[in-house]
Amino acid sequence: MAVSYYRALLTPMPGVGRDHLLKTLREVHTAASNIWGGGTGPADRRLTEYVEWATNSVQMLGGQISSADLDRLILTRGYERLLSGVGTLTGTDLGTQRAVNGLVSLELRQRVDALDQAVKALTAQINRWNGVDVFAVADTSVYIEHEDKLEDLDFAPLLDMAWWDKPIRILVPVIVMDELDGLKRSKDRDVRWRAGYTLAVLDRVFAKTTGPAQLRPPNSDSPRGAVVMESIFDPPGHVQLPVNDDEIIDRTLAVQALAGREVTLLTYDTGQSMRAHNAGLSAKKLTMPIGDEPGK
Repeated sequence: MAVSYYRALLTPMPGVGRDHLLKTLREVHTAASNIWGGGTGPADRRLTEYVEWATNSVQMLGGQISSADLDRLILTRGYERLLSGVGTLTGTDLGTQRAVNGLVSLELRQRVDALDQAVKALTAQINRWNGVDVFAVADTSVYIEHEDKLEDLDFAPLLDMAWWDKPIRILVPVIVMDELDGLKRSKDRDVRWRAGYTLAVLDRVFAKTTGPAQLRPPNSDSPRGAVVMESIFDPPGHVQLPVNDDEIIDRTLAVQALAGREVTLLTYDTGQSMRAHNAGLSAKKLTMPIGDEPGK
């Protein structure tokens, strides 16, 4: 399956502004570049400068990105090795000086490269999500339980949109695709078919692009804006939460921070809707007719 997706290099903490995060990343990147490009000097001084940079960087980014991101960008194994040498790697002989300077330079160069990638990825994502689209995440229940299958599903009334001609972007976290894959083996024939059908549609929609893919073009007769699908894959080092519903909410919160706008979670599940509201998300609880009371 050739997938169109957004693969984050960062997971912002809930409530973090993307512009502020980008500014902080650039400041941390610049500080690392200045130390790295400052030339060699006494090894103990450069080692101390590096450790101070790491400490300051964690203080600046600690409340803005996940601990996994901090470990990958700042608190690496190289950091741990160098930190253990503070106060001991003080030899003044040429060999020790050269070895310590080499280790510090190597770690700084790797941090500069990693931070540069993070800055570029975040900048690209901000630019990519700067349109007027209405953002939503549909959990697995929507694809399985809605009376209309994906190609026919009208998302505009589900989102209570004031202007139905706005484009809609439906984001698909990887955990939702995993759940759909699992439901292809359901004992319920209808569930099996709907899961397989939905995955087949996503496979077709994403077959020829590495960016957002159009599910349905604008319809001037309705009027309706275009419906675009975009897959959301996990960032490096991300560990999925043990409860799938919690993982969907976590991924939706991360997207909301990076998109700089409200992202609505669509679900048929009461518990999922309540979890989303408790997490500070906008959630739309969809309903189906319950029918007559059994035995009546």
